[in-house]
Amino acid sequence: MICVLSAGKTAIFAASSFVLAWTHSVEKTRWEEHWTAGPQGLTVTEGRIEGSGAGMEPPDNARLEGNAYVYALDRRPIAELVLAASGGTVSGWRFCAKGSPCVELGRKAEAPIVISWCPAPADGR
Repeated sequence: MICVLSAGKTAIFAASSFVLAWTHSVEKTRWEEHWTAGPQGLTVTEGRIEGSGAGMEPPDNARLEGNAYVYALDRRPIAELVLAASGGTVSGWRFCAKGSPCVELGRKAEAPIVISWCPAPADGR
């Protein structure tokens, strides 16, 4: 399960993976990351960038697929992912958990958004 703390409320998604997408504030291009979630934490596994520039070049292992550079990532899990929500960018963060409708996070200025893995309650609810 994935927990998202945003605007003082926690949303729980019954999923073990999610996609986080956003529009780069300078280049106005779409960026996307694929994540898995489990007891070890959150692990980013893949990235997609629709363009490059402004000091944000795709890594050396990126390959062009259609209009996006796609690349695999081999990173250690992290306990939580903290996203800024300044309200001063072109869009918020688009969070899509498998099996759930996508939601936009952080479009308006608010406290940082925290995404983490959360264990299922012992009673199964």
